[in-house]
Amino acid sequence: MTSPARALPRSVAAAPARRTTLVLLLLLLCTVAAILLAGPASAAPTDPVAPTAPVAPVVPGAGSVGISIGNGSPSSSITLILAITVLSIAPSVLLLCTSFTKIIVVLALTRNALGLPSSPPNQVLTGIALFLTLFVMGPVFSDINDVAVKPYMDGKVTVSQAYDAGVVPLREFLLDNTREDELKLMIGLSGEEKPAKAEEVSMTTLIPAFVLSELKSAFIIGLVVFIPFLVLDMLVSAALMAMGMMMVPPTVVSLPFKLLLFVVVDGWALITTALVGSYGGGG
Repeated sequence: MTSPARALPRSVAAAPARRTTLVLLLLLLCTVAAILLAGPASAAPTDPVAPTAPVAPVVPGAGSVGISIGNGSPSSSITLILAITVLSIAPSVLLLCTSFTKIIVVLALTRNALGLPSSPPNQVLTGIALFLTLFVMGPVFSDINDVAVKPYMDGKVTVSQAYDAGVVPLREFLLDNTREDELKLMIGLSGEEKPAKAEEVSMTTLIPAFVLSELKSAFIIGLVVFIPFLVLDMLVSAALMAMGMMMVPPTVVSLPFKLLLFVVVDGWALITTALVGSYGGGG
């Protein structure tokens, strides 16, 4: 009696199927590679494209460059550039062409006269000087805005026309607050011929004369402020010498009396009144 045939292992039975699958995958990859490689080679060559003929440049108008669009008003990009330019030179204009110079110098001298080197701080003095400058220069800025800025923003005038119109109120302010001696000095230093009228003086000569005049006025006001506190320092020093307290600094003892005197006479109001009044009450 023969024994039944033994069943083949499952791995041995599946081996032919795996080989068949691998052969099919290799054939598929070879077919795809042949198609990809044969594509560019079998493409028909194309004729070269002729170059484009150059175009002559077109010059708009009569060779002038304009900065206006639409109905003649300046474009937003030009307005932005002008605004950035004005902001970049605004500190110099603020220092030289307004009342800021005199005000900040007088406030700094007042602080030194009180014997307080850091109180009020510089930021506070600068802020007070800035707002007093805006108060004094308010009418001038309003006139410049009416005759120059608004017409230019509306596209009614050009940049040069706006400058010529806007500099007139500023020139009047500078001439009204410039001493004749400083103006003659700068005219002589510039080497220019003496103009027939003060209104004909160039801005490059008028602005330095105005700054020198402002510094002179500021030192005069500072001297008037210093004298009472100097007298108080001398009285305190003499009293300390009489009492034999020579080792005590007179400035330490006189500081409370200085502050008391300044508060009693309302010193800030007096200084502000003197500064604003020196410009004719604010313009």
